[in-house]
Amino acid sequence: MPGHLPPDPFKPAIEQLCGVVASLRAPGGCPWDQEQTHSTLRGGLLEEAYEVVAAIDASDDPNLCEELGDLLLQVVFHAQIAEEQKRFTFENVALGISEKLVRRHPHVFGEESAADSAAVLVRWEEIKRQEKGAKAETSVLDGISEGMPALQHAAKIQKKAAGIGFDWQEVAPVFEKVREELAEVEAALPEGKVRLEEELGDLLFSVVNLTRKLKVDAEVALGGATRKFAARFRAVERLMRERGVSPEGASLEALDLLWDEVKVAESSKNAAS
Repeated sequence: MPGHLPPDPFKPAIEQLCGVVASLRAPGGCPWDQEQTHSTLRGGLLEEAYEVVAAIDASDDPNLCEELGDLLLQVVFHAQIAEEQKRFTFENVALGISEKLVRRHPHVFGEESAADSAAVLVRWEEIKRQEKGAKAETSVLDGISEGMPALQHAAKIQKKAAGIGFDWQEVAPVFEKVREELAEVEAALPEGKVRLEEELGDLLFSVVNLTRKLKVDAEVALGGATRKFAARFRAVERLMRERGVSPEGASLEALDLLWDEVKVAESSKNAAS
Protein backbone atom coordinates (compact mmCIF):
# COMPACT_ATOMS: atom_id res chain seq x y z
CA MET A 1 0.00 0.00 0.00
CA PRO A 2 1.29 3.50 -0.80
CA GLY A 3 2.27 5.61 2.18
CA HIS A 4 0.65 8.76 0.82
CA LEU A 5 -2.66 9.52 -0.87
CA PRO A 6 -2.70 11.38 -4.20
CA PRO A 7 -3.77 15.03 -4.02
CA ASP A 8 -7.42 15.96 -3.64
CA PRO A 9 -8.55 16.96 -7.17
CA PHE A 10 -11.09 19.38 -5.70
CA LYS A 11 -8.43 21.53 -4.06
CA PRO A 12 -6.86 24.53 -5.89
CA ALA A 13 -4.04 23.46 -8.21
CA ILE A 14 -1.32 25.19 -6.20
CA GLU A 15 -2.47 23.46 -3.01
CA GLN A 16 -2.31 20.13 -4.82
CA LEU A 17 1.25 20.85 -5.96
CA CYS A 18 2.39 21.94 -2.50
CA GLY A 19 0.83 18.81 -1.03
CA VAL A 20 2.56 16.54 -3.55
CA VAL A 21 5.96 18.08 -2.80
CA ALA A 22 5.34 17.82 0.96
CA SER A 23 4.50 14.11 0.53
CA LEU A 24 7.64 13.51 -1.52
CA ARG A 25 9.73 15.04 1.26
CA ALA A 26 7.90 13.37 4.15
CA PRO A 27 8.73 9.99 5.75
CA GLY A 28 7.64 7.28 3.37
CA GLY A 29 8.16 9.63 0.45
CA CYS A 30 10.84 9.67 -2.24
CA PRO A 31 14.46 9.08 -1.11
CA TRP A 32 15.84 11.38 -3.82
CA ASP A 33 13.50 14.26 -2.98
CA GLN A 34 14.23 13.83 0.73
CA GLU A 35 17.96 14.26 0.12
CA GLN A 36 17.69 17.57 -1.71
CA THR A 37 18.79 20.93 -0.30
CA HIS A 38 18.72 24.49 -1.61
CA SER A 39 22.27 23.97 -2.85
CA THR A 40 21.66 20.67 -4.63
CA LEU A 41 18.62 22.12 -6.40
CA ARG A 42 20.51 25.19 -7.63
CA GLY A 43 21.55 23.65 -10.95
CA GLY A 44 18.06 22.37 -11.63
CA LEU A 45 16.57 25.79 -10.96
CA LEU A 46 18.86 27.40 -13.53
CA GLU A 47 18.25 24.62 -16.04
CA GLU A 48 14.47 24.93 -15.75
CA ALA A 49 14.64 28.71 -16.19
CA TYR A 50 16.69 28.26 -19.38
CA GLU A 51 14.22 25.67 -20.67
CA VAL A 52 11.39 28.15 -20.17
CA VAL A 53 13.34 30.66 -22.24
CA ALA A 54 13.96 28.04 -24.94
CA ALA A 55 10.23 27.29 -25.13
CA ILE A 56 9.49 31.02 -25.45
CA ASP A 57 12.05 31.36 -28.25
CA ALA A 58 10.51 28.37 -30.04
CA SER A 59 6.95 29.80 -29.68
CA ASP A 60 6.00 26.36 -28.38
CA ASP A 61 2.97 26.86 -26.12
CA PRO A 62 2.52 23.23 -24.98
CA ASN A 63 6.21 23.03 -24.06
CA LEU A 64 6.11 26.48 -22.45
CA CYS A 65 3.20 25.38 -20.27
CA GLU A 66 5.12 22.27 -19.21
CA GLU A 67 8.38 24.13 -18.57
CA LEU A 68 6.63 26.79 -16.50
CA GLY A 69 5.27 23.94 -14.39
CA ASP A 70 8.78 22.57 -13.94
CA LEU A 71 9.99 26.02 -12.90
CA LEU A 72 7.09 26.43 -10.47
CA LEU A 73 8.02 23.07 -8.96
CA GLN A 74 11.45 24.46 -8.15
CA VAL A 75 9.89 27.39 -6.26
CA VAL A 76 7.55 25.11 -4.32
CA PHE A 77 10.41 22.69 -3.58
CA HIS A 78 12.62 25.44 -2.13
CA ALA A 79 9.70 26.78 -0.07
CA GLN A 80 8.97 23.29 1.26
CA ILE A 81 12.57 22.85 2.40
CA ALA A 82 12.45 26.23 4.13
CA GLU A 83 9.15 25.39 5.81
CA GLU A 84 10.58 22.14 7.18
CA GLN A 85 13.37 24.22 8.72
CA LYS A 86 10.79 26.69 10.09
CA ARG A 87 12.30 29.59 8.11
CA PHE A 88 9.43 30.56 5.79
CA THR A 89 6.60 28.97 3.80
CA PHE A 90 5.26 29.03 0.25
CA GLU A 91 2.49 31.29 1.54
CA ASN A 92 5.15 33.75 2.72
CA VAL A 93 6.74 33.66 -0.74
CA ALA A 94 3.44 34.20 -2.59
CA LEU A 95 2.15 36.92 -0.24
CA GLY A 96 5.52 38.65 -0.22
CA ILE A 97 5.68 39.05 -3.99
CA SER A 98 1.98 40.00 -4.17
CA GLU A 99 2.46 42.76 -1.59
CA LYS A 100 5.61 43.97 -3.35
CA LEU A 101 3.80 44.21 -6.71
CA VAL A 102 0.97 46.23 -5.18
CA ARG A 103 3.44 48.48 -3.33
CA ARG A 104 5.53 49.13 -6.43
CA HIS A 105 2.56 49.85 -8.71
CA PRO A 106 0.93 52.88 -7.08
CA HIS A 107 -0.25 53.95 -10.55
CA VAL A 108 -2.39 50.80 -10.65
CA PHE A 109 -3.36 50.23 -7.00
CA GLY A 110 -3.06 53.81 -5.74
CA GLU A 111 -3.66 57.41 -6.71
CA GLU A 112 -0.51 57.97 -8.78
CA SER A 113 -0.27 57.95 -12.56
CA ALA A 114 2.44 56.87 -15.01
CA ALA A 115 2.63 58.22 -18.55
CA ASP A 116 4.70 55.37 -19.95
CA SER A 117 6.89 52.38 -19.07
CA ALA A 118 9.92 54.64 -18.54
CA ALA A 119 8.04 56.51 -15.82
CA VAL A 120 7.02 53.19 -14.27
CA LEU A 121 10.65 52.05 -14.05
CA VAL A 122 11.79 55.35 -12.50
CA ARG A 123 9.08 55.13 -9.83
CA TRP A 124 9.86 51.42 -9.27
CA GLU A 125 13.47 52.28 -8.44
CA GLU A 126 12.39 55.14 -6.15
CA ILE A 127 10.06 52.84 -4.20
CA LYS A 128 12.75 50.16 -4.08
CA ARG A 129 15.19 52.64 -2.51
CA GLN A 130 12.55 53.72 0.02
CA GLU A 131 11.98 50.08 0.98
CA LYS A 132 15.67 49.69 1.80
CA GLY A 133 15.32 52.26 4.59
CA ALA A 134 18.36 52.02 6.84
CA LYS A 135 19.91 49.67 4.30
CA ALA A 136 20.01 52.41 1.69
CA GLU A 137 22.19 51.58 -1.28
CA THR A 138 25.61 53.17 -1.39
CA SER A 139 25.77 52.57 -5.15
CA VAL A 140 23.17 52.33 -7.89
CA LEU A 141 24.83 49.00 -8.69
CA ASP A 142 24.04 47.51 -5.27
CA GLY A 143 21.51 44.72 -5.33
CA ILE A 144 22.38 43.43 -8.80
CA SER A 145 22.74 39.66 -8.57
CA GLU A 146 26.18 38.24 -9.26
CA GLY A 147 24.58 34.90 -10.11
CA MET A 148 23.01 35.86 -13.43
CA PRO A 149 24.65 34.96 -16.77
CA ALA A 150 27.56 37.23 -17.66
CA LEU A 151 25.84 38.85 -20.67
CA GLN A 152 22.75 39.70 -18.62
CA HIS A 153 24.89 40.90 -15.72
CA ALA A 154 26.85 43.24 -18.01
CA ALA A 155 23.65 44.63 -19.53
CA LYS A 156 22.12 45.18 -16.09
CA ILE A 157 25.22 47.00 -14.83
CA GLN A 158 25.27 49.21 -17.92
CA LYS A 159 21.57 49.99 -17.64
CA LYS A 160 21.93 51.00 -14.00
CA ALA A 161 24.86 53.30 -14.81
CA ALA A 162 22.92 54.78 -17.72
CA GLY A 163 20.08 55.52 -15.30
CA ILE A 164 22.15 58.32 -13.73
CA GLY A 165 23.39 59.62 -17.08
CA PHE A 166 26.62 57.66 -17.41
CA ASP A 167 25.97 56.68 -21.02
CA TRP A 168 26.58 57.84 -24.57
CA GLN A 169 23.58 59.67 -26.01
CA GLU A 170 24.22 58.40 -29.53
CA VAL A 171 25.13 54.96 -30.84
CA ALA A 172 28.07 56.11 -33.03
CA PRO A 173 30.60 56.34 -30.12
CA VAL A 174 29.60 52.84 -29.06
CA PHE A 175 30.53 51.45 -32.49
CA GLU A 176 33.84 53.29 -32.17
CA LYS A 177 34.40 51.78 -28.71
CA VAL A 178 33.83 48.26 -30.09
CA ARG A 179 36.41 48.90 -32.82
CA GLU A 180 38.83 50.31 -30.23
CA GLU A 181 38.46 47.26 -27.98
CA LEU A 182 38.92 44.87 -30.92
CA ALA A 183 42.17 46.63 -31.83
CA GLU A 184 43.34 46.25 -28.22
CA VAL A 185 42.62 42.52 -28.35
CA GLU A 186 44.82 42.23 -31.44
CA ALA A 187 47.56 44.26 -29.75
CA ALA A 188 47.41 42.00 -26.69
CA LEU A 189 48.03 38.77 -28.63
CA PRO A 190 51.79 38.69 -27.85
CA GLU A 191 51.28 39.60 -24.18
CA GLY A 192 49.93 36.33 -22.84
CA LYS A 193 46.65 34.85 -21.67
CA VAL A 194 46.02 37.12 -18.67
CA ARG A 195 46.18 40.35 -20.69
CA LEU A 196 44.31 38.75 -23.59
CA GLU A 197 41.50 37.62 -21.30
CA GLU A 198 41.18 41.13 -19.92
CA GLU A 199 41.01 42.70 -23.38
CA LEU A 200 38.54 40.11 -24.66
CA GLY A 201 36.38 40.86 -21.63
CA ASP A 202 36.48 44.56 -22.49
CA LEU A 203 35.49 43.72 -26.07
CA LEU A 204 32.56 41.58 -24.96
CA PHE A 205 31.45 44.27 -22.51
CA SER A 206 31.48 46.89 -25.27
CA VAL A 207 29.49 44.59 -27.59
CA VAL A 208 26.87 44.12 -24.86
CA ASN A 209 26.74 47.90 -24.56
CA LEU A 210 26.14 48.12 -28.31
CA THR A 211 23.28 45.63 -28.14
CA ARG A 212 21.75 47.60 -25.27
CA LYS A 213 21.93 50.88 -27.20
CA LEU A 214 20.33 49.19 -30.22
CA LYS A 215 17.61 47.75 -27.92
CA VAL A 216 18.62 44.15 -28.61
CA ASP A 217 18.90 41.56 -25.82
CA ALA A 218 22.49 40.29 -25.93
CA GLU A 219 21.53 36.93 -24.41
CA VAL A 220 18.78 36.40 -27.00
CA ALA A 221 21.03 37.54 -29.86
CA LEU A 222 23.88 35.22 -28.88
CA GLY A 223 21.47 32.35 -28.28
CA GLY A 224 20.03 32.81 -31.77
CA ALA A 225 23.47 32.92 -33.35
CA THR A 226 24.52 29.77 -31.47
CA ARG A 227 21.40 27.89 -32.54
CA LYS A 228 21.93 28.99 -36.15
CA PHE A 229 25.54 27.79 -36.07
CA ALA A 230 24.50 24.45 -34.55
CA ALA A 231 21.80 23.91 -37.19
CA ARG A 232 24.22 24.68 -40.02
CA PHE A 233 26.94 22.50 -38.51
CA ARG A 234 24.52 19.56 -38.27
CA ALA A 235 23.60 20.15 -41.91
CA VAL A 236 27.30 20.01 -42.82
CA GLU A 237 27.59 16.73 -40.92
CA ARG A 238 24.60 15.32 -42.85
CA LEU A 239 26.21 16.27 -46.17
CA MET A 240 29.45 14.59 -45.08
CA ARG A 241 27.61 11.38 -44.20
CA GLU A 242 25.65 11.44 -47.47
CA ARG A 243 28.87 11.87 -49.49
CA GLY A 244 30.95 9.45 -47.47
CA VAL A 245 33.33 12.15 -46.26
CA SER A 246 35.21 11.36 -43.06
CA PRO A 247 35.35 14.21 -40.50
CA GLU A 248 38.94 13.25 -39.68
CA GLY A 249 40.01 13.37 -43.31
CA ALA A 250 38.18 16.54 -44.36
CA SER A 251 40.26 19.67 -44.81
CA LEU A 252 39.15 23.06 -43.56
CA GLU A 253 38.74 24.18 -47.17
CA ALA A 254 36.39 21.27 -47.86
CA LEU A 255 34.39 21.99 -44.73
CA ASP A 256 34.12 25.67 -45.69
CA LEU A 257 32.71 24.67 -49.09
CA LEU A 258 30.10 22.49 -47.41
CA TRP A 259 29.30 25.31 -45.00
CA ASP A 260 28.76 27.70 -47.92
CA GLU A 261 26.56 25.11 -49.61
CA VAL A 262 24.40 24.85 -46.51
CA LYS A 263 24.09 28.64 -46.30
CA VAL A 264 23.02 28.87 -49.96
CA ALA A 265 20.43 26.13 -49.47
CA GLU A 266 19.18 27.88 -46.33
CA SER A 267 18.87 31.21 -48.17
CA SER A 268 16.97 29.57 -51.05
CA LYS A 269 14.60 27.89 -48.61
CA ASN A 270 13.95 31.16 -46.77
CA ALA A 271 13.35 33.01 -50.05
CA ALA A 272 10.85 30.38 -51.17
CA SER A 273 8.91 30.44 -47.89
